[in-house]
Amino acid sequence: MSNLPSDRPSVIHDPRFVKRLDRLRNFSRLLDNAIAIPGTNYRIGLDPLIGLIPGGGDTAGMILSTFIVYEAARMGASKEVLTQMAVNILLETVVGTVPAVGDVFDAAWKSNARNVRLVEDFLRKQGHVSVVAVAARPRNRWFAVLLIVLLVLVFIGCLAISLWILQWVLQGLGAFR
Repeated sequence: MSNLPSDRPSVIHDPRFVKRLDRLRNFSRLLDNAIAIPGTNYRIGLDPLIGLIPGGGDTAGMILSTFIVYEAARMGASKEVLTQMAVNILLETVVGTVPAVGDVFDAAWKSNARNVRLVEDFLRKQGHVSVVAVAARPRNRWFAVLLIVLLVLVFIGCLAISLWILQWVLQGLGAFR
């Protein structure tokens, strides 16, 4: 039973749990795979498009991606899974800040789809975990809070760097003379 395809939510029998996982899949699809590129088999989502916005697009994408980590923690994902999810988001955010190269990386890395797969794999390994059983495992709640705080701090750092670059560019153009 552990070899079920990732697009079959039937491994989880609790309807509330299925809804939560479906919501994560849909959100991930919107962020990473919503738009087909004509003439190719490749898809991109809103995340790489948001990343094109100078001075904060990648950090806005990071905030959206944090929702998946939050939901994974609510479903009882292990510290290892939550850490890998945070690393995926941080890598996409940091590399995404590099002009041009970062935008291509954003479209290729698809951290949200990777993170949903991590959650699905974790749930499969747990063997038909119900919402009630997951809710009884609060030990990772504080760890999830720490990861989210870390992501917020990275967001603040990226925002500060973006503002510093903007100020530097404007000073170079003579806007503050």
